[in-house]
Amino acid sequence: MRKALSLVALLVSGCGATVAQEPVAAQPVTVTNCGKPLTLSRPPARAVTNDIGITELMFALGLGDRMAGYVIDSGQTAGVESSPWKADFQRVPKLAEKINKEVVQAAAADLVFAGWSYGFSESEGFTPDSLGALGIATYQLTEACRNGVGKQRGIMPPLDALYTDLRNLGTLFGVSDRAEKLVREYTEAIASVAPDGRTPKVFLYDDGKDQPFTAARNAGPNQIIAKAGGRNIFDDVDDSWTTVSWEAVVQRAPDVILINDYGGEVGTVADKEKFLRSHPGLRDVPAVKNSRFFALPYAALVEGPRNAGAIKAFAAYLRG
Repeated sequence: MRKALSLVALLVSGCGATVAQEPVAAQPVTVTNCGKPLTLSRPPARAVTNDIGITELMFALGLGDRMAGYVIDSGQTAGVESSPWKADFQRVPKLAEKINKEVVQAAAADLVFAGWSYGFSESEGFTPDSLGALGIATYQLTEACRNGVGKQRGIMPPLDALYTDLRNLGTLFGVSDRAEKLVREYTEAIASVAPDGRTPKVFLYDDGKDQPFTAARNAGPNQIIAKAGGRNIFDDVDDSWTTVSWEAVVQRAPDVILINDYGGEVGTVADKEKFLRSHPGLRDVPAVKNSRFFALPYAALVEGPRNAGAIKAFAAYLRG
């Protein structure tokens, strides 16, 4: 894993966004969020975010001073430590480790930025509708928008979802120039990646012993893998993060296994690699036989401003 760790260092370079505020328009603005219009009468001043990637989107746009706080669990501590926006995480209040209505009401939130399986949950009674009944606006992470088939998520390619959210947030907060600058930077960085022409098959391993949890077509890793020069073995599954079977993994015979590194929350990278090596059904899979494992941090694999760096790091590994 030494090679993997050295390449992951590419993801943690950079600096937090500390910029002068642009003039903010007072008139109502409307964007399309998860296929529906979202209108705000004024730019939010007390936004609350849930999860590290969502929070880093706000910081990348220089919107820390428009936040009442953020919610992340203790398992994301390592992600905060490696974040280019670590200083912003220190300045903006951490409100809790689990988001709920009481947390956002106590923070006097005027906007909650979260997503399905990124905070929103019917079973927890924490949904856009329940918050709307309290007079709190919500913005949903586009990568996690439901597509109308049960609880399946994903309505556009993951990078398009990233750019859509940046532009929508730019409109809602009156910082469209910053949003367009970030979109240009990310698209140029990704365009500069030069795969070597091979297309290794890649399995994203998130977690799961009885059944693996992985990334399908609409999750961030699908395009991270593709733009780096690989092919996600589950790119034919019309969902975001989802559960599959070990039999399907074996049948699709990945050449590389990309491990989602939670920083210890659900086992270390070493623990996950050890499990994969010891799984009887995986012994003859090319990735295991040839010791082709690579790890990227959770914050780089979910939708967020570290995605471009993740593509560059994984492409460098695949070329090597």
